[in-house]
Amino acid sequence: MKTSPRAVAEREITRRVDLCLPDGRLNPAAVGWSRTPLHRANIRGWGRTMRWDYWCVTSPGHVFAFSASSLDYLAGESAFFLDRRTGEQVSSRGLLVPARGVSFSERGGEGSVRIGAGPVRISVDETAEGTRLRLKSAEIAADVLVRRVPDRESLSVVVPWSPRRFQYTVKDVGRPAEGTVRVNGLTYEFDPADALATLDLGRGRWPGDIRWNWGAAAGRPGGRDVALQIGGKWTDGTGSVENALILDGRLHKISEELVWRYDTSDWRAPWHITGDRVDLEFVPEHVREADVRRAFYMRSQEAQAFGHYRGTVVADDGESVTVDGLYGWAEEVYRRW
Repeated sequence: MKTSPRAVAEREITRRVDLCLPDGRLNPAAVGWSRTPLHRANIRGWGRTMRWDYWCVTSPGHVFAFSASSLDYLAGESAFFLDRRTGEQVSSRGLLVPARGVSFSERGGEGSVRIGAGPVRISVDETAEGTRLRLKSAEIAADVLVRRVPDRESLSVVVPWSPRRFQYTVKDVGRPAEGTVRVNGLTYEFDPADALATLDLGRGRWPGDIRWNWGAAAGRPGGRDVALQIGGKWTDGTGSVENALILDGRLHKISEELVWRYDTSDWRAPWHITGDRVDLEFVPEHVREADVRRAFYMRSQEAQAFGHYRGTVVADDGESVTVDGLYGWAEEVYRRW
């Protein structure tokens, strides 16, 4: 377990760039981070290619999330709804082997994502107003518009494990959302005044097994737009990290490997995430756990806690930004495929 933070030297990407070279290897010029999605995920060929879009919408009363993913020969789909007041959760899940009716855009913020077969049908479309999210399963149906906020920055990062193993990720945290989710016959409304959506987009070629931490939160304390994006484990030693503060629409990049401390025997106990610019405590109010095994070898083991962050994060200009009661999540995930 990491016991102290470690600074890394990262390059900011300011122009559009291809993720891969013509032979399919990682383009060295693509390694770095950007404030808007500038990479084209021009992944070619077959083998260990992962593509996914994960969206999570939170409000004072509810959480709605879904993921669409593809691993060359199969596609995965899942949806989740949480009533924060009662703690009741409803889930849908499906697997398509072989993958069919599946498409993913090469660029974040452009194009569409489709899973048109299986028990969970998913479509993600960029429109003039924002990103439209639609989903239909036996348990859950949703139609949500995530508004596009002019000039608001997000975080894009390329993580290089090796020339043939790499990941491009976009974390777009805390955009206003509106729409409806229908769960087992009951309809729930999301109001953009207090509903916020977060995107985790991934495109890359992954090793056979990996473990990661991810945390995100957003809100408007004191009238300021504050969003957190933090991660760990999977980026250690690569020279890239996915840590940032978004303050009033501007991204403040935190270029250090953070220290995550939590109790794997009690996911509801407080988590602590620290670094030279980060001192956060996360207090869970609900934990979602899953351990899915398929095809003798494949495994997805995850613990995702929803709750509140408190503490401080230092902005680029040295301002210590106080975080108090910012709602979001923290997770540990292990994947083997």
